[in-house]
Amino acid sequence: MTPAVVRFVAGVVAGVLILLVLGAAPAQAAGYRYWSFWKWSGSAWAYQQQGPTVYVPQDGGVDGWRFAVSPDGGRDAARPGTDADFATICGATPEQQGRKRVGVVLDFGTAADSAGETPPGRRTACAVVPGNASSAEVLATVAPPLRYDSNGLLCAIAGYPKSGCADQLGAAGQPSSEATLVAVRDDPAPGSDGPDLGVIGGAVLVTALAAGAVWQVRRRR
Repeated sequence: MTPAVVRFVAGVVAGVLILLVLGAAPAQAAGYRYWSFWKWSGSAWAYQQQGPTVYVPQDGGVDGWRFAVSPDGGRDAARPGTDADFATICGATPEQQGRKRVGVVLDFGTAADSAGETPPGRRTACAVVPGNASSAEVLATVAPPLRYDSNGLLCAIAGYPKSGCADQLGAAGQPSSEATLVAVRDDPAPGSDGPDLGVIGGAVLVTALAAGAVWQVRRRR
């Protein structure tokens, strides 16, 4: 094989590999309609890394919840639209021996985020709970009823929404059959299964190009 042909084959293969890498990149995150979980940190909302049944807020802390259509993955989810000053939320609630006060901000989102229901207005509450109470227990104190699915996924706060649970939205903005929620779960979302047709097609193309290059070499001898 001549040096020119070697360079030609190497260039073709490199170009196809670049296309394969680009084609194998993950698709844009899907949109989900769900309650995301936040905590007030300093002067801004921070995405909560732990689920509400695991996280135990400190006395003087503020939990935030926002219902919206957001990408799966948490940090890019819609934040509560209300600031969370603990003194404003719990200032009028007296301290109690052996218990803690935790502020709660509930943002039910907009009509565009809903599935046909009218979202309630934003509201705040001050929970007075035992010192070891989790955020899920805090929420149950100030915003019943809560609705969970069979896997322990939080679906509704204060009865909102009445139905659905972390519905994935398709291209037309309609719920699909698949649902997941990272924001209030402790296990990662499952990956997709099945062969990648783009990678398979690219591999076939590489093979065909390599065979063509070999044929060119033989024809020139």
